[in-house]
Amino acid sequence: MFIYLSKKIAIPNNIHLKCVSWNKDQGFIACGGDDGLLRVLKLETQTDDAKIKGLAAPSNLSMNQTLEGHSGAVQVVTWNEQHEKLTTSDQNGLIIVWMLYKGAWYEEMINNRNKSVVRSMSWNADGQKICIVYEDGAVIVGSVDGNRIWGKELKGNQLAHVAWSPDSKILLFGMANGEVQIYDNQGNFIMKMSISCLTNATGAVSIAGIHWYAGSGGYVEPDCPCLAICFDNGRCQIMRYENDEIPVCIDTLMNVVSIQWNHCGSVLAVAGSLRALNVDKEFNVVQFYTPFGEHLRTLKVPGKQMTGVAWEGGGLRISLAVDSYIYFANIRPDYKWGYCCSTVVYAYTKPERQEYCVVFWDTKNNEKFVKYVKSLMSITTSGDFCILASKADDTHPQEDAEVEAGNPARFVLILCNSIGTPLDSKYIDIDPLFVTMTKTHVIAASKEAFYLWQYRVEKKLTALEINQVTRTKREGRERVYHIDSNPSGARDSGPDFAKAFTATRDPICCITATDKTLIVGRESGTIHRYSLPNVVLINKYSLNNRAYYLSLNCNSSRLALIDIAGVLTLLDLEVRSSTDDITGSQASAGDPSKFERKDVWDMKWANDNPDLFAMMEKTRMYVFRNLDPEEPIQTSGYICHFEDLEIKSVLLDEIMKDPERPNKDNLINFEIRSLRDSRALIEKVGIEDASQFIEDNPHPRLWRLLAEAALQKLDLKTAEEAFVRCRDYPGIQFVKRLGNLQSEPMKQAEVAAYFSSFEEAERMYLDMDRRDLAISLRMKLGDWFRVLQLLKTGSGDCDDALMEQAYNGIGDYFADRQKWVNAVQYYRQGRNQERLAECYYKLEDYCGLEELTTVLPENHKLCPEIGQMFATVGMCEQAVNAYLKCNQPKAAVDTCVHLNQWNKAVELARTHNMKEIKSLLSKYASQLLEKDKIFEAVELYRKAHHFLDAAKLMFKISDAEAKKRTRPLRVKKLYVLAALLVEDYHKQMKTSQQSKAKGKSEVTHQSATSALAGLLEEDATSSDNRFVDNAWRGAEAYHFFLLAQRHLYEGNMERAMRTALHLREYEDIIPVVEIYSLLAISSTTNRAFGTCSQAFIKLESLESLDPDQKQLYEDLALEIFTKYTPKDTRPLEQDRSTEGSDGKLPTCIVTGLQIKEHQFWMCSVCKHCALEQEISKYNFCPLCHSQIA
Repeated sequence: MFIYLSKKIAIPNNIHLKCVSWNKDQGFIACGGDDGLLRVLKLETQTDDAKIKGLAAPSNLSMNQTLEGHSGAVQVVTWNEQHEKLTTSDQNGLIIVWMLYKGAWYEEMINNRNKSVVRSMSWNADGQKICIVYEDGAVIVGSVDGNRIWGKELKGNQLAHVAWSPDSKILLFGMANGEVQIYDNQGNFIMKMSISCLTNATGAVSIAGIHWYAGSGGYVEPDCPCLAICFDNGRCQIMRYENDEIPVCIDTLMNVVSIQWNHCGSVLAVAGSLRALNVDKEFNVVQFYTPFGEHLRTLKVPGKQMTGVAWEGGGLRISLAVDSYIYFANIRPDYKWGYCCSTVVYAYTKPERQEYCVVFWDTKNNEKFVKYVKSLMSITTSGDFCILASKADDTHPQEDAEVEAGNPARFVLILCNSIGTPLDSKYIDIDPLFVTMTKTHVIAASKEAFYLWQYRVEKKLTALEINQVTRTKREGRERVYHIDSNPSGARDSGPDFAKAFTATRDPICCITATDKTLIVGRESGTIHRYSLPNVVLINKYSLNNRAYYLSLNCNSSRLALIDIAGVLTLLDLEVRSSTDDITGSQASAGDPSKFERKDVWDMKWANDNPDLFAMMEKTRMYVFRNLDPEEPIQTSGYICHFEDLEIKSVLLDEIMKDPERPNKDNLINFEIRSLRDSRALIEKVGIEDASQFIEDNPHPRLWRLLAEAALQKLDLKTAEEAFVRCRDYPGIQFVKRLGNLQSEPMKQAEVAAYFSSFEEAERMYLDMDRRDLAISLRMKLGDWFRVLQLLKTGSGDCDDALMEQAYNGIGDYFADRQKWVNAVQYYRQGRNQERLAECYYKLEDYCGLEELTTVLPENHKLCPEIGQMFATVGMCEQAVNAYLKCNQPKAAVDTCVHLNQWNKAVELARTHNMKEIKSLLSKYASQLLEKDKIFEAVELYRKAHHFLDAAKLMFKISDAEAKKRTRPLRVKKLYVLAALLVEDYHKQMKTSQQSKAKGKSEVTHQSATSALAGLLEEDATSSDNRFVDNAWRGAEAYHFFLLAQRHLYEGNMERAMRTALHLREYEDIIPVVEIYSLLAISSTTNRAFGTCSQAFIKLESLESLDPDQKQLYEDLALEIFTKYTPKDTRPLEQDRSTEGSDGKLPTCIVTGLQIKEHQFWMCSVCKHCALEQEISKYNFCPLCHSQIA
């Protein structure tokens, strides 16, 4: 940053000032002094010239009101910006709250304790509460409307200062003895603050100021120090929070009277006085520090006694109360900014985000691209690229292969293009305090060493080449040199960061570079000159002052230096003839010229002339040609670019007021004198005289100006000569083309188009009845809306191909802006099926995409793409149709497999005689089985219509579950599912045989033959007949097992016993113990003790039971049969199913009883039977649960 005094306002009657405060929002300045002096001033810029903005515009007092009400010296003034109130207090303890009414300040409230004097007042961040502290220890907290919230007496303490925390939860009280105490917002004591900065300090100290930045303008980096406490002896500490144990400590070596943060917490101003060396006299100074304690600048201020300091709301000015004057100093901040490829890159902080917001503002198209960077340190630009230097974020992986895992790099350099896209990055260990870049190198320097990175930006690379580039060693591309070393240009092995941390007595303070020279400045005033790209130390120059900014001209022959005091000097690096020297002697290389300018804060060499540069001196821009200044231009802009006799300047101060909406008015182009004079000559005198002037002062830009003026007047001969002189080949070609045209209006129209007056050129073409040329012009410009308009408005038929081209052009316009709905309408009219498909896909209009597939001809190149689109969203059928339309059955099958539609895959494979599907299916199934995903394998086989394989797996699962003694209902469900799969297999066999036998003539013979053939094929193919023949046996067993228990619980003992008797047929499926235990219980409850006796005999004879269990059964049998005779009360009918002529009698699946009637119901799926009167109560089959018709 650079600071200089700009204005001085005297207070009448030489009344000495005691305090000053600047309202951050409305811009009012309040100053209090002796004899009850209280004034409110306001500085406002008044200018008619739109180009002159900000600090460059003259400022006058728009308000200068004396506020009368105090009698004693006004000692405290503080603003409440949110509610436009001013609170003041004098030496008698009188407090007055002032309010603004119709442009003037009036008393609103008055308060006086009459006991003590007010030492400090502070409003909280939202302006709702004020805390007032009195010298005698009294504290009052009041609301904005004048109500007292609470009061407290801090006994035995003399209060001097008060500050609120940003969240208004904590109050800091500064005591007269230098202590700082922490209280909560209700006045409860929390703790004493530890003051680290007073270590080794002697004598009594008092607090000069406490300022806690509230974060209203964001923070320069996360967890940034924001609480500053400064003592009158010059010691200062800056803390992150109130009990920060490791604060930043500064010794300013001055007598401090006041401190204040700027609007965004990036600069702390410390005002006071400094004792001059070897002289008793003291002089006033303001020192500026970063939140991390780094000294930025020192401002010397005239006068005897400085009493106060206050920042302006935007941080561009500072007011100082000195004796009976208010001094104003202008500040030129070190914005993080750069200019590359017509793009202004700048960074700012937001209160709601921790990161820096970096804006890439394309000034040509007025478009901006935003990117957020944590802990941004600097922005450096060159050519088309930009380097963002920041602290490395621990959360992001570091891609550099050579960064050790245990020692991650602390900083990162990100190479971006002009829209903020990262192209490359490098993680480095040295602190990039100073960064410069050329077309090929990025140079970053810490205080001890500098690092070179030869960056590459490949325009067109294949993926393979990119991999090869990233794999290349960093040898030759990255190098590190210590400032005290003497590099000889020998090939280095690679960057060795270890040597970069060796301390040096003379640290680096600035760097600059061109393509062939690197300049490094050191704090002692020594300048090192190195060659590039091979780094060799060529020369050292010793100067008197420490450089702050360095810049080399376009041919690296002269170096410009701005020192920390703002003095610009020049240093010749190469031998050149000294035109200024009367003796005409040759100046030796490195001799500084006699050129010197003061108060310089920015300068830029011209890109095309080594003797031309522009510089900013206070609020004036000077242009120097051969060290001869032109008349100054009033501006406060930062110089972006100087080329072609034009200076591009950006008013960053204005942009930063509303950084989210940069305005083109804040970008100003200045023409230097020779360009202005040439333009004036052409306009006022004529082309011939101007041509002679330009001949005497040749420059390509001036010749181009002459060529353009000659073109306007259709003086083709002069235009061609001028184009030749400025080497503009396209211009020469254009002039020749004009010479071949016969019509004068045609020439004028072409010239209008050349100067981008397209509306005028089009009007001329239409006046000549050359609609075709107007259309051609608009097509070249890509203005398809106007092309379509011209095509439609013309008389006669228009060209269909042109119409389609226009429709597609408009479609592309909308598609580029992602307005897919609008794009679809125009692509449809332009019959652009490729882009139409893309739009449908983006809109997720799959119906439209399906319609498009039907319209497309066979084997259209778009079909595979549409198939892929459908496949990505899981629409299998539509994808298959698209692939089949372009004769790609393999892709269709692959899609089915990918989407798990195996039945469709198998069907397609059979249709198109593809054999590999079965191997793929079995391979996938075996993978699932290896991972123990049996159910997924069953589903796979079922979808692929491999029902028998699926059934086998299901029977395997069912048997395993039955052995685990899982819940019987679950086991029954598994057996039913297995049996249903077998039924599907039967149906499949039957239908396949029917399709084979279609050629037969007789229907009855056909069906019989096909059924028989189906059975024979089943018999031949099924390796395990148990599954096929007795598919329902497991389901039956568990069905009757559950049915018997249900009858038992419902109290239907007869049916329970009958069902249990039927279960004896399933001893191979259900454990025998379970069957006969159930039979014993049900027969006992049914008083059929004979059957019960048989059940016990069976249980006692089971070999699977151990002796203890057998003994228990015997004891239970003894207990039952000593009471009851082992005979059935009712003689049982034939237990087992009687073998008749038709075999076994069927068992009813509802009751568990045998069916003896001739008429009964049979399930169409599982072929099991039930009594008609029983099944009428059900809607679903009790066994297989299929719906009853």
